Amino acid sequence: EVQLVESGGGLVQPGGSLRLSCAASGYTYSSGCMGWFRQAPGKEREGVAAINSLGNTYYADSVKGRFTISKDNAKNTLYLQMNSLKPEDTALYYCASGSFFCSGGSWYNAVLFGYWGQGTQVIVSS
Repeated sequence: EVQLVESGGGLVQPGGSLRLSCAASGYTYSSGCMGWFRQAPGKEREGVAAINSLGNTYYADSVKGRFTISKDNAKNTLYLQMNSLKPEDTALYYCASGSFFCSGGSWYNAVLFGYWGQGTQVIVSS
């Protein structure tokens, strides 16, 4: 059984940083596409960042230069380093995994991701 468990969310002041982690189990972690999505109250789920099996990374325009996605295949763990956080980054953040090779034209398509974590809340507020 595939399991994705996120951690690292919390309350942070604007300009602060957080690092989210996603521990994966039950499948070959190093293949496919891994991504982070978020959903704010009253808004649709949106892609934040993704990384494919070659290590290529993709980001939403709203987080470019502030967020960094990475993975540790040995630990089966996906990370999202979030810097210079803004109130508009407040959302429930989800880790997702898909058995496809993601690229610039597909990484943000939530339908392609077959496995999801339960989410971790990020609140950016003073």
